[in-house]
Amino acid sequence: MENIIASFGGERKSLLLHSCCAPCSSYVLEYLSRYFDITVLFYNPNIYPEAEYEKRLQEEKRLLAEVFPSVKLLTLGYCPEEYYRAVEGFEHLGENSERCYHCYAFRMKKAAELAVKYDYFTTTLSISPYKHAEWINELGARIQAEIGAKYLPADFKKKGGYQRSIELCKVYNIYRQNYCGCAFSKKEAEQKEKI
Repeated sequence: MENIIASFGGERKSLLLHSCCAPCSSYVLEYLSRYFDITVLFYNPNIYPEAEYEKRLQEEKRLLAEVFPSVKLLTLGYCPEEYYRAVEGFEHLGENSERCYHCYAFRMKKAAELAVKYDYFTTTLSISPYKHAEWINELGARIQAEIGAKYLPADFKKKGGYQRSIELCKVYNIYRQNYCGCAFSKKEAEQKEKI
């Protein structure tokens, strides 16, 4: 990613940034807003239940309004049936499985479809230590080839990115959820808490 940014020669580019939640976007926005004019895409039909989706969306809105007011927000509404179609047949698999891979893929593909009028697109997903940056970047390259929108490869958890996101959540009192988002990860988190 640094090589791509260096190739801009100081020129700002436009970026559509898929964000899964405010905690993950906090550091990513802090870092990327130096180089890009950013529009955040909040497209997360995987989040369960709808009240949780709304809570995360409101936190994203608050983060942008209070900390990154020049960043625009694009939302596509709550449509969980899109998520369940994307992971059909993989529901029984656990966290960090092929179920998650398909979840990344359909959200990133939607971002790419909307990103054709931007210079680049990427996602905040790679900031989480629970997400496979290799999968995310492989998907980004594949989707770029398929759709034509330029993907900005990244592993935002590196170089202290994840730790910085935790710090920013404390500074701005950002709600940090205790599960990834879907009904399956919620159930898995609840089971771990019982142990």
